[in-house]
Amino acid sequence: MPSSTTAILSNSTVFPDSKSTIKKLKLSVSDLPMLSCHYIQKGVLLPSPPSSFPDLILSLKRSLSAALSHFPALAGRLTTDPDGAIFLLCNDAGVDFIEAKAKHLSLHSLLSPLDIPVCFRAFFAFDRTLSYLGHNKPLAAVQVTELADGLFIGCTVNHAVADGTSFWHFFNTFAEINFGKGKISNTPDFTRDTAFNSPAVLKFPPGGPTETFAGNTRLRERIFHFSREAILRLKYRANGVDVQRKRMSNGNCEAVEYFGKQLNDSWKTVNGKRNGDVSDGKLEISSFQSLCAQLWRSVTRARKLNATKTTTFRMAVNCRHRLQPPMPSLYFGNAIQSIPNVALVGELLSKDLGWCGTLIHRNVAAHNDATVRGGIGDWEKAPRLFPLGNADGASVTMGSSPRFPMYNNDFGWGRPVAVRSGSANKFDGKMSAFPGKEGNGSVDLEVVLSPETMAALESDLEFMQYVSIRV
Repeated sequence: MPSSTTAILSNSTVFPDSKSTIKKLKLSVSDLPMLSCHYIQKGVLLPSPPSSFPDLILSLKRSLSAALSHFPALAGRLTTDPDGAIFLLCNDAGVDFIEAKAKHLSLHSLLSPLDIPVCFRAFFAFDRTLSYLGHNKPLAAVQVTELADGLFIGCTVNHAVADGTSFWHFFNTFAEINFGKGKISNTPDFTRDTAFNSPAVLKFPPGGPTETFAGNTRLRERIFHFSREAILRLKYRANGVDVQRKRMSNGNCEAVEYFGKQLNDSWKTVNGKRNGDVSDGKLEISSFQSLCAQLWRSVTRARKLNATKTTTFRMAVNCRHRLQPPMPSLYFGNAIQSIPNVALVGELLSKDLGWCGTLIHRNVAAHNDATVRGGIGDWEKAPRLFPLGNADGASVTMGSSPRFPMYNNDFGWGRPVAVRSGSANKFDGKMSAFPGKEGNGSVDLEVVLSPETMAALESDLEFMQYVSIRV
């Protein structure tokens, strides 16, 4: 494994290049539970830019300043009023900008190990910082680490201020501005007149919340890559379509494409609706739901749990389009809820992939306007923090999304080589889904497990047959 030594050269504050016209924003029912979560930490690995590193730093600072003028929420601070309501004060207090060096590390040394090198943790600010501390800390930070043949741009954002959708909106706008395209493509929407706005107050003990999971356990982290072909094979297996493997050798997707068209055509209804609607008694289990089903089954089997134990697979869903009328797609903040899928271990492992995929699919499809509003109402009756962790040893939590535009950023000299995260919100059973670099429906799964469970997962042929080995 490469050394984790990273030298911090400077730490400065970057302010918006224009004053905020927004005074304050009340934290919503979706924001408040995240106050016990760590700041989001995501970043991109890039080849060396054509300019010198000092010139790049100046350019990135100017671009970040311009980006903050469009995203004033990130340059503010949290504040609590006398009644206990928490607001985001858009006071232009600025964000941290850190310049670092790790020139003993190369792109190859960071991407070639089987497990994710721990040195990535040093590429981010505010390591394991709870979002509640945004009362007196910056709500965002950017760290640029120079490597032997490239660099890493790590962005850290308070999770009570932004979800994954909003995070990547900001990050990609930052890159767009640095590229020099002038006007930004997508302006954030800071509307707070939504179903998530509520007078409910979440009470905290003196000093604020604590972590909801132990952060000192031994873990392994690794990326499992799934090609588009492998994802399609999983989808067809979950949906009961038999695809002959011999016709898909050497990357030939002719069979998968043919069956894919048949499969999709068979689920069209007279109203043109799909993915959640019943047609001829069938349900279309999506590609990602099929992958989640396989992961849940294989991790549960790897843990060697008792058949009578209950296992849970949680996944976060974007609620912007689920409400009626829909929220603005560029709404900036948190607009997510967690869907729990629950089964007995014995039942999960004795049934086929389609049974598990159908369970996940039905829960996702049922998460409509009424379900979202019901979840908000339940929270208002008993305000609480989001319970991250794996207290029972039988849980899997899926975060992020392969739909996030993680590779749709170009700071001026090309798209990222890879996307990586820091140590934030990681525990045994935490999974994060990224799009594959090549796009086209490929997926990278960042899997965090105990060393024993990871070793067993790597020996699970049902799972590993879909994994591509790549450097």
